[in-house]
Amino acid sequence: MTQALHIDFISDIACPWCAIGLSSLQLALSRLSDVVDAEIVVHPFELNPQMPPEGEAIAEYLGRKYGRTPEQIAETQHAIRARGASVGFEFGPRTHVYNTFDAHRLLHWAGIEGKQVPLKLALLRAYHGEGKDPSNREVLVETARSVGLDAAQAQAVLESGAYADEVRERESQIQAMGIQSVPAIIFNQRHLVSGGQPVEAFEQAIRQILAEAH
Repeated sequence: MTQALHIDFISDIACPWCAIGLSSLQLALSRLSDVVDAEIVVHPFELNPQMPPEGEAIAEYLGRKYGRTPEQIAETQHAIRARGASVGFEFGPRTHVYNTFDAHRLLHWAGIEGKQVPLKLALLRAYHGEGKDPSNREVLVETARSVGLDAAQAQAVLESGAYADEVRERESQIQAMGIQSVPAIIFNQRHLVSGGQPVEAFEQAIRQILAEAH
């Protein structure tokens, strides 16, 4: 018999550790499929809400925001690729960091349509794996279509500005909770796990949460 588990996954498409975290979490859940029936709900978090439409070169962005040298950036990117590979997520070349607000609006709509997690994964792969621009509406529509969402409806959502208020309100709620970094994963609205944890760490946390709930 399986136990229900509600998972709130707070993240940004711009965040490589969010790609690692979601992939790792899903592997942990697959290992526990005989004991857990999980529902994942994706929530918005913008690392770069003021990012202009043209984006910013990733080396300049990381140097400015974190004070890292090109050598440090290269070392970090190597570590990220290795961690991604360990959970089945392949990182490709990324040249820029982009604004992700439209992507979060589309994800809100995808949640209504029952395709939120597939779209989230597809957007993470499009950006981190293929280097596509997640602020480009053609990229967003094509990515939505690739997971079975209606392309015309996706286009209409993006052009209308729909769900902007809902995304901003949810972001404000998350900030009010004190969450300042992502990924942040909340189990059963009580237990917070931060960062792109290894599969084993997620598996252990879930087993403990299920035991406490039982």
